[in-house]
Amino acid sequence: MDLLLGIPTDSCRDLREQFLSGMAKLPDLERLVSRIHAGSCKPNDFVRVLEGFEQIQHTMASMKHILHGGSNGGDDSNSNDGLIGRLLTSVPDLSKPLGFWKGAFDRDKATEEGLFWPSRGVDDDFDSRVDAINDIKMELQALLMRQKLELKNRNIKFADINKEPYQLEVPKTVKVVPKDWRQISATASVKRYYFKELDALIRALQEAEEIHSRATHGLTFRFYQRFRADLEAWLQSIHVVAQLDCLASLASLSSSLAEPRCRPVFVPDPDEWSVVEFKELRYPCVDVDDFIPNDIKLGGDEANINLLTGANAAGKSTILRMTCTAVIMAQLGCYVPAASARLTPVDRIMSRLGANDNVFAGQSSFFIELSETKRILAEATPRTLVILDELGRGTSSYDGIAVAEAVLHHIASSIGCIGFFATHYRSLATAEFARHPEVRPRRMQVLVDDVLRHVTFLYKLEDGVAESSFGMHCAAMCGIPTSVVERAEVAAREWERRGELKAGGGDVEEAADPTEAACYNIPLGFLSDVSNVLRGEGDADTVTGHCVKHAVAGH
Repeated sequence: MDLLLGIPTDSCRDLREQFLSGMAKLPDLERLVSRIHAGSCKPNDFVRVLEGFEQIQHTMASMKHILHGGSNGGDDSNSNDGLIGRLLTSVPDLSKPLGFWKGAFDRDKATEEGLFWPSRGVDDDFDSRVDAINDIKMELQALLMRQKLELKNRNIKFADINKEPYQLEVPKTVKVVPKDWRQISATASVKRYYFKELDALIRALQEAEEIHSRATHGLTFRFYQRFRADLEAWLQSIHVVAQLDCLASLASLSSSLAEPRCRPVFVPDPDEWSVVEFKELRYPCVDVDDFIPNDIKLGGDEANINLLTGANAAGKSTILRMTCTAVIMAQLGCYVPAASARLTPVDRIMSRLGANDNVFAGQSSFFIELSETKRILAEATPRTLVILDELGRGTSSYDGIAVAEAVLHHIASSIGCIGFFATHYRSLATAEFARHPEVRPRRMQVLVDDVLRHVTFLYKLEDGVAESSFGMHCAAMCGIPTSVVERAEVAAREWERRGELKAGGGDVEEAADPTEAACYNIPLGFLSDVSNVLRGEGDADTVTGHCVKHAVAGH
């Protein structure tokens, strides 16, 4: 990477630019070579393949010239220094195979007409068939010249009319023609004839052309067979170009990253605890001026798992994704969009993000969610980076928080992997895992205006537990009608109060309003019937109606 980045000398940058410009229009050679091997490549694609390898030969020669510091490549001592030099040295010499194909056939005819027309001496069978056709055409021309002399008219010529070739066209000024001639067609000024000798030559020409046409496939096969004789050299060239392309692309990406950017440092000791640490990490696909960087620390002398809470749309998922992207870039050998990066290599990244279902397989979104989680629990190791986002949201609140708690406990206490666990279940951070040594509660920083129901997202990761998910504020910001938001706030308070009553062990008498608290133990359906009867809208003859009437009378 340091060599291709152009960081210590301009020649290194020239090396990368020479490769990228030379390979910019290179076709998919690996796919096309496989078609040639299968015998299904079209002539125009075969021309593209040859031109592609010619471009490879030219580009590799130019890169060797740059790498040798402008010398003619006579001294290969420098070319063996570093990965780039070794790759360039391993490129096979394509001069001999390309020299054969340089004038082997008419490339213009192959490109425009889709036909292979070999040069003279390349294919003896083709040459003999072409010679036979040309001989017959020469006999036809000789016949034409004899008829001009015999009939004493220079305007006699051949004409192809209605797929009937080589009709002898004679002006009507010629009054006498041989009696064995057959008139085929005529106009006001000419008559056209066939006769025995002409018929024989036309038939011979058609047969020769038919044989030549049928043998064209054999010619294509022989061409491809000749190409496969150097298959090892072709494939080796493609392999080297693929590696150089990967390195040049990574270097181009690294050099295009805005500052700060850094070369990642890998912890060499394999027995050390896993760690992923980034300072001022940014998302690589977003402009540096529009993105707020964050510090990431997983493992090492900190907890392995960051339990991430925060408001809706506060940036939790972005933190998760950019961490995974940075780890991938680092392990590919690319520079990272951060001020510093230090990590142990991870053996895999396992994630549970988003929501989707599989209707055709009869699998709900919650089923898919748990299936992906099951795989994480089964395959994750202490070297795995695990990402879990809003686990348990596809079922009821109590079931969801129970699943989330059990999974978090297993990955933090049993597996020992590093990662993020993003959730809206605040109780996980405030109660169950408040003192767990491998779980660090973190949140996305926000500013909240309760009066205007507005949340200002600061997109900054900090320690602590989010006060709330601020779902009502986000609903108002998204344009949900105010009446709906206000009703949702009332319902949210009621559910919260009901949860507090139940959390007290069922002692509803301790509530501020025992009558109101007691209502929470009455089924909602019964309460609805009571409400309708009291308004005079329900059926008083029902069991509920009789109960209400007796209760009112007793009161």
